[in-house]
Amino acid sequence: MENYIHVPEGAPAVPKFNVTVDENDFRSGALKLMKELRPQWKPSEVKMKFFTDGITNKLIGCYVGSVMQKVVLVRVYGHKTELFLDRENEVKSFRVLQAHRCAPRLYCTFNNGLCYEFLQGTALEPEHIRSSSVFRQIARQLAKYHAIHAHNGWVPKSDLWLKMGKFFSLVPTHFQDPGQNLRFSQEVPSAACLRDEMLWLQQSLSVLGSPVVLCHNDLLCKNIIYNQSAGATAPPAGEGETALSGHAQLLSAPVKTCHSPVLYCTRTGHALHNNSRPCCETSGKDRSRPGNVKFIDYEYAGYSYQAYDIGNHFNEFAGVNEVDYSQYPGRELQLMWLRAYLEAYKEYKDQSAAVSHTEVEVLYVQVNRFALASHFFWGLWALIQAKYSTIDFDFLGYAILRFNQYFKMKPEVTALTFP
Repeated sequence: MENYIHVPEGAPAVPKFNVTVDENDFRSGALKLMKELRPQWKPSEVKMKFFTDGITNKLIGCYVGSVMQKVVLVRVYGHKTELFLDRENEVKSFRVLQAHRCAPRLYCTFNNGLCYEFLQGTALEPEHIRSSSVFRQIARQLAKYHAIHAHNGWVPKSDLWLKMGKFFSLVPTHFQDPGQNLRFSQEVPSAACLRDEMLWLQQSLSVLGSPVVLCHNDLLCKNIIYNQSAGATAPPAGEGETALSGHAQLLSAPVKTCHSPVLYCTRTGHALHNNSRPCCETSGKDRSRPGNVKFIDYEYAGYSYQAYDIGNHFNEFAGVNEVDYSQYPGRELQLMWLRAYLEAYKEYKDQSAAVSHTEVEVLYVQVNRFALASHFFWGLWALIQAKYSTIDFDFLGYAILRFNQYFKMKPEVTALTFP
C-alpha cells in the first residue's frame, strides 16, 4: 500500500495487554498495567495524577515516591475516537519516530489506549513560535520528519483525502439538544456545501505538486516542546511578547525540588515534564543551539502533502482555546520560515543545491492553499467530536470558527500565483 507506514526491522516490539481502563474509574486498570510494566512497584504505593483539559483523550500519570519521577503515562483513548482514528497506524508512526529518536519510548498498548514515557521540555504558546530562534528550530525539526523514509520502497501517496472522506461520512446530521441543533443548522455549512468544497479541495490541491512525505499532521503549539539545553534560557518571545514562564499552563502545584510542574497539551491531553529523559537525538549542528524543539502526539501522523503539514502549523499560530486568526503569519515571516525549512530539508535529504528564491515562492503558494484543507479537516473533526466526545469543550463553536476562516481565506489564497 502506498500510504502504508513501514516499521523498520529491528525496532523494539511493543507488547499488547488485554486490559481495559475505565476512563471514569481508572485506578484498577492502570494498576494492572503497572503490574506488567513496573512489577517492582507496590500497588499500594502507586500514585496517579489525572490530567484534565485534553480534548481528544484522557491521560493518567503513574509514579511512586513523593516526586513525579520515572512517570509512566497511561493514555486512554477518547470516547468513539476509534471511528475516525487509525490506532494501529498511530502505533506504527510512534515506532517509526522512536526508531529515528524523535519519540519517547512506547511501553505497551492495551485495549483502549497505550503507555509511554514522559518527555522533557516545555509546551509552547502561540506567541513563542513567532520568535525567529524558535521558528527556525521548528522548521528544522519538521524537515527532519519529512525526510524520514518509512514507505519500504513504495512511492508514497497521501491519505489526506481518504481521512477527510471518512470524517465527512461521520459528521452528524442533527443534535439532540435543541439549542445546539439550532446553532448547527444556522451556522454550519450544509452537507451538500461541505461535499462540494471537499471535492473542490481534492481537485485543486492534489495537482499543486507538493511532495508526499511522512507528516505530523497536528502541529499545534502545545505539541511543540522546547527543550532547554545546558545553560540555555527559556525560548524568547517575539516583539512585545512575554517570557515563556508566564504562559505555560500548569496542572499541578510546584514541588519543592529541582523538578518542574507538569504541563499539558491542549488537543490531546498529553502531559510533559521538564526533567525526564530527552527523546529526540540532535545532530552536531543542533547541539550548538541554545535549546531545541521536538514534537509530541502522533495519532494523526501519516503520509500527506508537505505543504499541508506546514499550512496546518501556520493555522495553529491562532491558538486553540482563544482563537485569533489575525495571528496567522504574514508573508515576510512565512518566507523566512519556509527558507529555513527548505535549507534543513535539503540537508536531511543530502541535496547540496542552495535554496532558490523560486523554490521558496512556490512553497509559499502551496502552503497557503493547503492551509484551506487544514481548516476544513479540523472543522469536520470538531463536528464529530461535538456529537461523541465526553470532554467539556465547545466543539461545535470550534467547527464554526474553522469553517468561517476557510471561506474567508479561500478567495485570498486561490488568487495567489506561482512564480
